Amino acid sequence: MVRIRLIEKVTQILDLFSLERPEWGVGDVAKALELPKSTTSELMSSLADQRLLSRTTSKGRYRLGWRLFELSQTLLDTTEFRLEARKVMKELVECWEETVHLAVLDGAQAVYVEKLQPTPGIKIWISRAGARLPAHCSGVGKVLLAHSEWEHVAELLEHQGMPTLTPNTITDLDLLADELERVRERGYAYDHEETLVGLCCVAAPIYDSRGTVVAAVSLSVPDYRFHPAKSNYTAAILDAARRISENAGSALKEYLSYEVNEAWDKRAKTTT
Repeated sequence: MVRIRLIEKVTQILDLFSLERPEWGVGDVAKALELPKSTTSELMSSLADQRLLSRTTSKGRYRLGWRLFELSQTLLDTTEFRLEARKVMKELVECWEETVHLAVLDGAQAVYVEKLQPTPGIKIWISRAGARLPAHCSGVGKVLLAHSEWEHVAELLEHQGMPTLTPNTITDLDLLADELERVRERGYAYDHEETLVGLCCVAAPIYDSRGTVVAAVSLSVPDYRFHPAKSNYTAAILDAARRISENAGSALKEYLSYEVNEAWDKRAKTTT
C-alpha cells in the first residue's frame, strides 16, 4: 500500500508539467498537491536522479527529464499499429493533401500518437504528436469513446468535465450519448468545427487482431473544402482504417466475421 501511494504521488508530480507550465519549483508542487515540502523535495530529487526530471539552473526547480522522451520513443517505435498506420497515413497525405491523425484513448482524453501533414499545409498546432485533447469534441475521440463502456465514459467525463472549445462542442452527456450511438451505427465520426472553428474531420476505428478498437485515424480538413467532398473523405478514411487494421494484425481476418468486412465495403461504397 505504501508503494502504491508513492507511485501515485510520483504520477501526480509528473502530471503537473505541461506546455503552459513546463517548469515547477518544489514549493509550487508541494502547494499544488498539498504535500509536505520536505517530502516533495525528496521525491523530486529522486526523480531527477533517475532522469525522469531535470534540475534547472535555479535551485529547487525542475523540468521533465530526457528519460521520459527515451521511454516514449520506445513505446512509439514498438507499437505495431502505429508503424503500420504510418504507411497508410503517408499515402492519404499524398493523395488528399490534408492532415492525417492517429490517436488512442487515455481515460477521457484522446492522445495523438502520430500526425502527418502536407507541405505546405494548414498547421494544426493543438494536435501535435503527444498532445492530449478532451475526447468528446474530436472525431478520433468520439470514435474511441463510442467503443468504450458508456458507464465508465460517463463517470470519467463527469470527473473531467466537458469543456467548450468552440460553439459547436457537445457539452451535454445525453447529447454525447446519442452522438456516440450514431458513431457506432455508421462506423465513423465527424467533427464539425467542434475542436477548432473552421476545421472539420472524419475519423474511423482501427482494430487489433482480436477485433478490439485500439486507435482511430482521421482526416482533418478546412470546412470550406470538407463539406463539398464530405462523402469522398469519409470513404477514404474508412478504407484507410480497414487497411491499417488488416496490416496491424495478421490474424484480424480470422476474428472479424464476413458480415463485418462486408459492412466496411458497404459503408465505403455508400459514402462515395
